[in-house]
Amino acid sequence: MKKEALPKKPYITRGGIHVPHKKNTAAMQTVIMPPPRSVVLPMVQHIGAPCIPVVKPGQRILVGEVIGDSEAFVCAPIHASVSGTVKEIGSLLMPNGASVETVVIESDGLMEHKEYSSPAVGSSEELLRAVRASGLVGLGGAGFPTHVKLRVPPDREIDTLIINGAECEPYITSDHHEIVENSWGVMSGIYAVKELLGVRRVIIGIESNKPDAIELLKNMTENEKYDYKDEILTLKALYPQGAEKMLIKACTGRAVPPGKLPSDVGCVVMNITSVSFLAQYLKTGMPLVSKRITLDGSAIKNPQTVIVPIGTQIKDIIEFCGGYSEPPKKIIYGGPMMGLALSDDSLPVLKQTNAILAFGEKEAEIPEADPCIRCGRCIDNCPMSLMPVCLSASADNCDIEKLRKYDVMTCIECGSCSYICPAHRHLLQSIRTGKQLFKEKTGR
Repeated sequence: MKKEALPKKPYITRGGIHVPHKKNTAAMQTVIMPPPRSVVLPMVQHIGAPCIPVVKPGQRILVGEVIGDSEAFVCAPIHASVSGTVKEIGSLLMPNGASVETVVIESDGLMEHKEYSSPAVGSSEELLRAVRASGLVGLGGAGFPTHVKLRVPPDREIDTLIINGAECEPYITSDHHEIVENSWGVMSGIYAVKELLGVRRVIIGIESNKPDAIELLKNMTENEKYDYKDEILTLKALYPQGAEKMLIKACTGRAVPPGKLPSDVGCVVMNITSVSFLAQYLKTGMPLVSKRITLDGSAIKNPQTVIVPIGTQIKDIIEFCGGYSEPPKKIIYGGPMMGLALSDDSLPVLKQTNAILAFGEKEAEIPEADPCIRCGRCIDNCPMSLMPVCLSASADNCDIEKLRKYDVMTCIECGSCSYICPAHRHLLQSIRTGKQLFKEKTGR
């Protein structure tokens, strides 16, 4: 089957905004944090059914052992990230308001693990089972179980694998570091997924503000071993370029209809760190137990990129990086655009956490909202062609029919509307509330 050509430049996408990059840690080498005193592992670190703890208090545990799993299809097992003793099975209130079970492991500092070997993979089905056993979820944000994403229905033909290296949020550099410091893993993981899906075309999309990563991967794609020719697509530095539907449009020109999936237009999208981890797992058999994250913000004394055991509490990471430079007024999971504000620094790093930001009083100050001036900027800059001002008003009025009319569930919660609003309206917060209300009332 003839291989489709790579576009010479990105296709035009709708909306989006230019945000300050502030990639302060881009040039810093990643450091590895020693095991903390304890880790807190929530049983929900993915979209789908929660895991059920399979360990008991007092039980001795090794790195990589399964501590939580479920028979549900849309689920991914959770593994111990340190060796030690299960201290308790507790509960934790997450930033989204949900209370979830947790397994707390008291570390012995030894990081002992049982012998692992690369999984036997001789077929697509065996590879999918291995992906599930690894505990891999989308490491770029949402946390969708990867084995579900890669199990393409037989009635859909996938011709394009898109690798998301956009990393368009300000501050975050974890994917950038993954490319520069582990390019072998990136290319090997891409090759494995390409073979699994049997795709004809691979497009690696990277924003133009990462010239070293682009040059490195272009050099690697010229290596005949990988059989990748000119498949690096330099994207405009435009937020939210890394959003799945926007990325598909930029790379292929295809639009994913509302309510549909990338596979409906022949695409699968994977985060660049996800494919890199997959290559490492297929080589070693060690499941997902650690995460590379960006630690930054005006309240952080020594911003840097750190590899930490999953479940490490934020306060322990900040202490490792020198502590606070000033009392934090806002702490965020993820980037400033789509991240979630936290109540304190005791919450743990999850599989899908790619950054922890802490800001002082000046940066954390929220401007007072003024009345809407009907300028239409939120509409002009919405990448999903929605009407944020109408959605916000419908949410504030708890108007389910208007939320349906204005298609609230199509919102990707990128925050472009709030950012661009000259009246500083809290549009995204209202729309998020509206989406939750719509789900409760309609069961969607």
